Amino acid sequence: MKGLFCRASKDDAEPKFVIQETTLPDVLGSHQVRVQVKACGLSSLDLQLLSDVGIQRDLIPVGREVAGVVLQVGPKVTFFQPEDEVVGILPLDSPCSGLCEVIDVDEYHLVQKPEKLSSVCVAGALRDGLCAYTALHTHARMAAGHTLLVMDGGSPFGLMCIQLACYHGVKVLTTSHSPQEHTFLEQLRPQVARVIPVYNGSSDLLSVIMEETGGLGVDIVVDSGVCLHEEEEKLEEKKLLPHKCDIISVLGVSGHWVTSHQDLQLDPPDCRFLHLKSASVSFLNCEVWTAASAQQGRYLHILKDIVEKMSVGVLRPQLKEAVPLYEATVAMETVQRNPRKKAVVQL
Repeated sequence: MKGLFCRASKDDAEPKFVIQETTLPDVLGSHQVRVQVKACGLSSLDLQLLSDVGIQRDLIPVGREVAGVVLQVGPKVTFFQPEDEVVGILPLDSPCSGLCEVIDVDEYHLVQKPEKLSSVCVAGALRDGLCAYTALHTHARMAAGHTLLVMDGGSPFGLMCIQLACYHGVKVLTTSHSPQEHTFLEQLRPQVARVIPVYNGSSDLLSVIMEETGGLGVDIVVDSGVCLHEEEEKLEEKKLLPHKCDIISVLGVSGHWVTSHQDLQLDPPDCRFLHLKSASVSFLNCEVWTAASAQQGRYLHILKDIVEKMSVGVLRPQLKEAVPLYEATVAMETVQRNPRKKAVVQL
């Protein structure tokens, strides 16, 4: 059978994605489940993260968010039985590509999929749902009555944050990156308190936030990347990102900033400002759930909660039409160049 793999370049050239033949072992592990994949979500590969955790391969499996049907279970599997519909995220060190027709995965990385939830929908949104849950619940300790600022609310991750926060009674403010996104976000139900346009320099973020919060600032900020220096703001790919000083300025007393920026640099004046507000900063890396087993039970509880919220319509991802397997290489190249995008392959 065929799977999609990444051949990483040793220099700074773009990685290449290739379809390769692969096989499964004849015997399942004691706690493994053999799954027929129905749909697989594609997210950008963080090659630096893989290197940091010691995963170095000539061919890196691509496609980790999977939904499918159990074909066979190992002798010690207790969670599943054949014909169960399941969904999950393959671990970083998985040898299987989620785009293979059949994969082997430990039962501890899977949860039951509700019958009325489509495989394409859950495979395309599970990772963003996990990131949103981790940012708002695990890091920010979100509670009813809080005020939340979601940067780039039109992205798949931003949309999950907005919907999850609205469900829990949080006042949500968000930014839009285009007129089309602005219209879409204003039409969301439950309604967002304020959509702030940041394209074409059309809004002063700080003044709008202070107006909306009565000068108090927000309790939580969730970003999708930031600018560290003024020079970065001139770059095309970063001109819509907020400056770190803007984010610190909009935080209220005891506020919490959840950042996706891996190389965040805070200067002494930044730290002093955060100290004066008794504010905190957390780094969002949802890969820790599969990279470490210390909180495996909690991780599975989160996955179950996410798929249940999707099945009842609390979380409603906006996905593009699924692509067939023969278009997976092109789709993955697009996602890798623009991590803000998502793609789903239907098998």
